[in-house]
Amino acid sequence: MRTLLKISGGIFDKNRVEIKLDEIEKTLQNKNFWKDQDAAKKTIKQKKIFENIFSSYKNCVVEISNVKDLLKLAQEEKNEEIIKDCEHKINEIQSNLKKSEINCFLSGENDDLNIFLEIHAGAGGTESQDWADMLRRMYMKWFDKKGFNYEIISEHRGEEAGIKSSTIKVEGDYLYGLMRAESGVHRLVRISPFDSGARRHTSFASVWVYPSVEDDINIQIDEKDLRIDTYRSSGAGGQHVNTTDSAVRITHLPTKIVVQCQNERSQHKNKETCFKMLKARLYENEIQKREEENQKELNAKTDIGWGHQIRSYILQPYQLVKDLRNKVENTNPSSVLDGNIDQFIEEGIKNR
Repeated sequence: MRTLLKISGGIFDKNRVEIKLDEIEKTLQNKNFWKDQDAAKKTIKQKKIFENIFSSYKNCVVEISNVKDLLKLAQEEKNEEIIKDCEHKINEIQSNLKKSEINCFLSGENDDLNIFLEIHAGAGGTESQDWADMLRRMYMKWFDKKGFNYEIISEHRGEEAGIKSSTIKVEGDYLYGLMRAESGVHRLVRISPFDSGARRHTSFASVWVYPSVEDDINIQIDEKDLRIDTYRSSGAGGQHVNTTDSAVRITHLPTKIVVQCQNERSQHKNKETCFKMLKARLYENEIQKREEENQKELNAKTDIGWGHQIRSYILQPYQLVKDLRNKVENTNPSSVLDGNIDQFIEEGIKNR
């Protein structure tokens, strides 16, 4: 119990949060507050974030006090059943405290935005394409566990197995804040299922997370800076395969950014989605320019190979998943690849 009380006092500076809420409240009362609609919306959003954090803190303090009194009484009466109930409640409070701690790190300007998740296979053909597919499956399982909604926007399958690339749109609370540290190169070491000699192979795939921007964010796109291509959507074949050039690819010439969408039968809808993705990518570029770690992140996305990986998943000759930035390790790769990646997500947020 002493440990739990110590944790509750160390999540965040209570006085600083109260001061911040007071400052926001004064801003809201300004007579010119609603003149800038965009700024007003951001301020209200920020107020909600800090109110939720503070409310969570107060609830935890009350629960800790209640369980402390109950535990003291149960110990005096030597009531083992109530003592066990208290222990269960303590574990529950600790879990809520951990969530509150993470929320304290998710109060940035863009942390609450939805995301696009891109996965690209590195050099190595089928090996890397299969690894890219494994990564995509890992993230989709994590989305399912968290109750996030997702939709595959574009995908290119490998000739034999796996995927060459995949783009997924994901919707949920604080997604960009949660996942932005997942961007980078992911490395797999295993005995290849595609090698008749059962030799050990190293494969690479890149992950890129960028925010799905809101309509009120102004990103100017000049038509002359774009190259728009249409092509026939790829699919498994059969009666549902598209027979028209409905898939759309847009290249932003100044930045060399390429976005594509093929999940709709309508070329118009695919084009509309592409423009949203391009707007998101350009906005993410602007975010990166303002961040001190911009160059490191760009370098991590440059080459999908040796020297650029952020995390290694080793299945042979031993079992280990290791994040090379914050040194978090897990000796159960099967569980990690099954979507249990919270420890890596949380540590990425704390060290961001």
